[in-house]
Amino acid sequence: MEVRPAAKLLAPDGDPSSLFCETPLPWQANVSVGHYENFPVASALVPAHLRPAVIAIYKFARAADDLADEGDASPADRLAALASFGENLNQIERGRTPAEAPFAALAAAIRTHALPLSPFRDLLSAFTQDVTITRYASFADLLEYCRRSANPVGRLLLALYRAESPANAIASDAICTGLQLTNFWQDIAIDWQKGRVYLPQEDLTRFAVVEAQIDAQIEHARVDERWRGLLEFEVSRARALLDCGRSLPRTLPWRQGLELSAVVAGGLRILERIDAVGGNVFAARPTLATWDWLAVALRAITVWRRDDVEVR
Repeated sequence: MEVRPAAKLLAPDGDPSSLFCETPLPWQANVSVGHYENFPVASALVPAHLRPAVIAIYKFARAADDLADEGDASPADRLAALASFGENLNQIERGRTPAEAPFAALAAAIRTHALPLSPFRDLLSAFTQDVTITRYASFADLLEYCRRSANPVGRLLLALYRAESPANAIASDAICTGLQLTNFWQDIAIDWQKGRVYLPQEDLTRFAVVEAQIDAQIEHARVDERWRGLLEFEVSRARALLDCGRSLPRTLPWRQGLELSAVVAGGLRILERIDAVGGNVFAARPTLATWDWLAVALRAITVWRRDDVEVR
């Protein structure tokens, strides 16, 4: 149950995956040349005394994400609303309790469980970026976005569960980023309609794919070999990151660990769905049917019971 530490910040070729794993990942070995629900909403596995805090974290993240993402508000109005969220965090830091939702419950959770404020501010930073940035030049740029859009959720839950450690933080970041990437590849068509492309521009170039193909593939629900190669590559990255965090569930209290195993298993199942359709996420959005959830539950329990944790 050992988390593989990052032996160095960057691999020789500058690949930022080394932030999570010291073992070479698929895209390092084979290639030479930005909303995922990152945590379940207070399922029955979460101990009752922690459930209100999980709900408060979720409602904050969901509300802030919607400010950046939903409706027809202007960019200026979205940025102003997100700035207001930041001011409410400042009020909580000063010992005050904002009356409006979701901040009253959030303030109670932060004080009761001594949660850090910096992850909430990181989330706001990422959602603010969603308003102004719609493309990512490199995978490193996308990882930096995930560091603020996804990883803070895991860090907050580690704090809530009193499970903070350097090794757990590395594993949690890998899982959260892997889940975020999974959602990006699942929702390429949805994000395109919002004017966003999370596929790194350097990867589009590497696989000779142009953005106009996304529009055509949405219209015709068909993909070509270049697109299949691109999605296979991106899916392998997400899967490798989830694999990097495979030991984390065993370090948590059993209920939270079992729940996390299920979350990771669900992400892996989505990636299998994308692979099964050859990267054609346009004919139908990859989702999990009832029988998939049964498979997810079985995989989660199996993983949880193993001494040598494996998520694949």
